[in-house]
Amino acid sequence: MNTSRFAGKTAIVTGAGSGIGFAIAELMSSQGAQVLAVDRDTAGLARLGADIDTVTADVTDPALPDTLRQKLEGRPLSILVNNAGIGGGGRADETGEENFRRYFEINVLALFSLSKFAVSAMRQSGGGTIVNIASIYAIVGATGSAGYSTSKAAVDGLTRQMATDFGPENIRVNAVAPGLIETPLTAERIRREAWRRHIFVEQAPLRRVGLPGDVAQAVAFLASDEAAFITGATLRVDGGWAVGRYPRQGDAA
Repeated sequence: MNTSRFAGKTAIVTGAGSGIGFAIAELMSSQGAQVLAVDRDTAGLARLGADIDTVTADVTDPALPDTLRQKLEGRPLSILVNNAGIGGGGRADETGEENFRRYFEINVLALFSLSKFAVSAMRQSGGGTIVNIASIYAIVGATGSAGYSTSKAAVDGLTRQMATDFGPENIRVNAVAPGLIETPLTAERIRREAWRRHIFVEQAPLRRVGLPGDVAQAVAFLASDEAAFITGATLRVDGGWAVGRYPRQGDAA
């Protein structure tokens, strides 16, 4: 492991109290970043490594950018990982407007606000990188997730828009689109629901469920200097599910 990959860089990771965000914060810290982890879950944040600074907050709080600015204490911001979000949902005809709006408040508007804060901070130090967590559902569509899929498609579009706007200022903006990832929120459903395993695991080319570390590695790559000529991209981390959702010949026998 390259323990100096992010040496001298400060990274903010939202939704870092569990699952994917937790794995991202731990990985970046282990590779030399000064990580500022944000989550509503105080207990989850407490499980992070001792070298990781934490902020207990909701990403929809309009005061969060000011809180983060104070926590940075003048340090240049190099990396923002917009991971916090909500999932689940139902079909469009089952989704009320208030519920639909909630997906956008958390998955899009909060990300938008923090990204604007990050751009302002990164300009002062000559550039930086933003990595957004989108979803494979934003690309292929999925049944029963109207609010989630639509909001994540907005994240995908905003990623390209901001990459276009801020590339000339040496600010790169990319996204990662995870497939089914085993986290504390999904592990029980994966174990209990045979149909979910059949669709997302047995019909995916790699034939396994993803792990938070799989996503964290992709995020770290996009945030690193190794991806210095990559912006406006959405990297799928789904075991090939989006391109291979059919049984192989002989599988159905």
